[in-house]
Amino acid sequence: MSEPLEDEQAPLTVRDRHAAMHQEIRQRICLLDYPPGMRLSEAALAEEFGTSRTPLRRVLARLEDEGLVLSHHGVGTLVTDADINALEQVYRLRVELTELTGRLDPVPPSDAFLVKIDGLVLRAAQIIKSGTAREFTQFDMDVFQTLLDLTSNAPLRQTLERLYFQTKRIWLRTAIEAQLDLEEEFRIFHHELEAIQLALLSGDLDAVARIQRAHVSMSFKRLQRQNACAQSGI
Repeated sequence: MSEPLEDEQAPLTVRDRHAAMHQEIRQRICLLDYPPGMRLSEAALAEEFGTSRTPLRRVLARLEDEGLVLSHHGVGTLVTDADINALEQVYRLRVELTELTGRLDPVPPSDAFLVKIDGLVLRAAQIIKSGTAREFTQFDMDVFQTLLDLTSNAPLRQTLERLYFQTKRIWLRTAIEAQLDLEEEFRIFHHELEAIQLALLSGDLDAVARIQRAHVSMSFKRLQRQNACAQSGI
């Protein structure tokens, strides 16, 4: 009996295609490829993704539910703004919920997971040397999605993911407006990843969650400080 070819892959299901489309558009919004106020063309997106408008509208409806776009009758679908003052409560909720990942249905890291963390720590070191704000934002998304696998609590995962992507644009926009010391931001995150790596090696998932909580909290405080300085003209 012949073995299946290694490069054979099962065809994507409709749900898989919708998920991929949602993730790609969401990423473009969070990387400011689709900036606030931009009108998303259903016709152009449907053509790009090779789909009809009906499934695309389902994806856009999901993005609207997540607060990333807003549909206006007679105007179309517009990318929403990401204002730190408007999203302050979202950030505070992220801070509190992040710590729960170490207590609600935690998933012990496998050897493969630890190897992935090693790779992320190395990537962080490279970003310090030559990274851009956009590259760092993409990297932060990768880290978030990886660490989310340390809990199997579905409601918690879904809520954290929603809140994360609601607030993700704030950091990038602040960085682009030159209100952050990028090298310092990169170094701080690298140190935090190294601390997470050590906590994982010791098997302390509660410590991993506390480190993540501190990261979200301190990052938010730095953004608030920079926003206050910008508004006062300092």
